[in-house]
Amino acid sequence: MLRLIAASLCLRCQRAPSLPFSLRPCATLSSVENQQTVEALYDLSVDIQKVRKLKGWVLHQSPSYTREVADLLKGMGASGPIIARILAIHPEAVLCDPQQMHAQRELWMSVCPNQKELVGIIEKFPASFFTSSSYHDNQRNNIAYFQSLNLNKRIITKLMASAPQSFRRPVEQNDEMVHALQRAYLELGGDEANMKIWLQKLLSQNPFVLLKPPEVLRQNLLFLRDKGFSTAELLRLLSSLRGFVTELNPDSMRRTLTFSQDTIGCSETELRDIILKCPAVLYYPESILAERFDSLRRAGISMSQITQTPTVLELTSQIVNYRIQRLKARGYDVRTGSLEVLNGTKKDFEMSFGKLQLRRERPLFNPVAPLKGDD
Repeated sequence: MLRLIAASLCLRCQRAPSLPFSLRPCATLSSVENQQTVEALYDLSVDIQKVRKLKGWVLHQSPSYTREVADLLKGMGASGPIIARILAIHPEAVLCDPQQMHAQRELWMSVCPNQKELVGIIEKFPASFFTSSSYHDNQRNNIAYFQSLNLNKRIITKLMASAPQSFRRPVEQNDEMVHALQRAYLELGGDEANMKIWLQKLLSQNPFVLLKPPEVLRQNLLFLRDKGFSTAELLRLLSSLRGFVTELNPDSMRRTLTFSQDTIGCSETELRDIILKCPAVLYYPESILAERFDSLRRAGISMSQITQTPTVLELTSQIVNYRIQRLKARGYDVRTGSLEVLNGTKKDFEMSFGKLQLRRERPLFNPVAPLKGDD
């Protein structure tokens, strides 16, 4: 698959150096642990060893507000185990001033439907909630900006949670990228009446698109146009890649396209058809594609099968081999059958596998066989 957003989110965790952004100027660093902090975390059943191993510097800070953080979360409906998990993952939260935390709660509740949902967001993205008060004005301005675009509140909440940097920076930078996306959409033939829905879907699928320079988008679209993709096809790629086209560059795409064409042995026109069926091919480096092509061919799958169903290249070799073995055990030979059954998520495959099994096990009706009757 395209680079997993979940993997990308790890990059958003604040791996702060000696003085993280959440550390207030008045905080002091001691050579010994703050026992009040340690005792409060113990009382909350927080994994202290995990904190010491990953972010031990937090335990040396003073002042800290461990109990205040716990009370805030508890007041929003968070259970004891949830509070313990949040503080084990993001112990920097205890360094946030109580007034700052309450201000953040009010800010998030302006777009979050209820406190229960906000607790769920904090549990998954604590660094997005427990942030420096110096960013609050930018956060507030960006919320107002995205609301002016008539974006769904849930989309805005998702953006704040998964791509917090886009809300910490000046609103003008987000406006520049949004306008670049809207302009590209319209210039490629997109329907203005559907632009809001298109933009909302794109931002929902790839919140990090806002963090890219608009020039990158322009250069990549020009490169693909030079490769023969029509205006309509470019719009299709921009939408299919969920904005990840902004994370590519002409050099990497050129290498990938050359490798794919040489490996498959196809024309440029045929290669464009393959890309349109599986835009993710543009995204993978040659090393990954080489490994996946080789694995498929070792399984007896022909190149013509791959070109007919190129989306199979989105799956890792381990997943493909596992699914092939399961299908083989049921008598399905991928060397002669369609590769569509291999595609999709684990749930998609299990559904396809179940239907295949059902077809094989359902008894066939023989119209000339005698009917069984009572003796």
